[in-house]
Amino acid sequence: MTHYVLVGNGVASTAAIEAIRENDEEGDLSVVSKENHLAYSKPLISYLLGGEVEEEKMLYQDKEFYEENDVDLYLDIKTESVDPEQKTVSLDNGEAVDFDKLLVATGGSPMVPPVEGSDLNGVFTFTEWDDVRAMKEYMDEQNVENIVVVGGGLIGLKTTEALLELGKNVVVVELADRIMASTFDKKASDLLLPVLEKESCKVITEDTVVKILGEDGVQGAELKGGGSLDCGMVVFAIGVIPNTEILKGTDVDVDDGILVDKNMQTTDPDIYAAGDVVEIPDMIAGERRPIAIWPNARRQGDIAGENMSGGSEEYEGSFAMNSVGVCDVPTISVGLTDPDEEGYEILEKTDEENTVYKKLVLENNTLVGTIFVNDIERAGIYTGLVKRGIDVSDFKNRLLDEDFGLIDLPKSYREELMAGEGMKL
Repeated sequence: MTHYVLVGNGVASTAAIEAIRENDEEGDLSVVSKENHLAYSKPLISYLLGGEVEEEKMLYQDKEFYEENDVDLYLDIKTESVDPEQKTVSLDNGEAVDFDKLLVATGGSPMVPPVEGSDLNGVFTFTEWDDVRAMKEYMDEQNVENIVVVGGGLIGLKTTEALLELGKNVVVVELADRIMASTFDKKASDLLLPVLEKESCKVITEDTVVKILGEDGVQGAELKGGGSLDCGMVVFAIGVIPNTEILKGTDVDVDDGILVDKNMQTTDPDIYAAGDVVEIPDMIAGERRPIAIWPNARRQGDIAGENMSGGSEEYEGSFAMNSVGVCDVPTISVGLTDPDEEGYEILEKTDEENTVYKKLVLENNTLVGTIFVNDIERAGIYTGLVKRGIDVSDFKNRLLDEDFGLIDLPKSYREELMAGEGMKL
């Protein structure tokens, strides 16, 4: 009888549980998680902080899921290390759990730069449910009104949006020359700055926090460019680092993330990995890198679970996709959005009065990137074109028309969509 051990209890892990049980109803299945929660939706934590979602709505799997799938669940327990030769995982409670097949789905940890004062009360990161509880408790106890968010990327903007919902005054400090620098161009960023400013949010770009001021708690933040900001709380939201530590000292290949093949298998045939902790092929950039988004993690977990339990399925790769609301202005960005080299064709449409921006990036008549601000109704169609590498030359002049839709697509591709093919992103 096979013993499956899954380290991590996020969407990759729960997808793997379902896939394993499809193939193997008898094998032992254990899940170890450092968090003290059943599987919950991490994309919802900003809405939980902002008061738009109640705690009881956070879970997407309840106790019955684990019971029905006969899962031994270890919560609030950290995995310290893996011994591939002995096939054991060592836990911080002193236990060692044997495995036949192991899935590493440990996600990522928030980056905190070595800033003086980062250990003060009132300094937070924002990637987990417990971060929400800690931040709310601190804001209430200390009557915090002014907050500095370090980082203007996806996590930073989601944090900012939630804090603005609570009526806080927020200053976003971003090292790059624009917010969402990895997926927005300067035009999209500049279009959204007035939206943030209307909601008591100031954005400072090309600068960073070098010191956090205070004694018992946060009282301010000193900027590299000079001057300081008065604040009662600082949130570091500058990205995450794949949690690969449990494989340290093993022969499993690790770069920025864990290296896996198309089966989500590591260089050890009995160890698999999925989710934010892995490096995967970027279909647009042509390189391997971590792409930390929810749909990827679920798909990878499903494939890992399938292959751990005797199946055979391959992961086709992915590309960057981000969807974030900026003070009720929805945005979606996909793939390569701001190329700095020649060889790309750019199609744009801007309506500043209504905060609308559409940008399409093409290479050899193939769509490789998009930005949509405030008009995202047909974004899924364009994302499908990026994923499938469809030649758009026959309908390129229609791409930015208001009524562009499925009818404009090649007949063969429309038939694929109607048959349900090509829709897994």
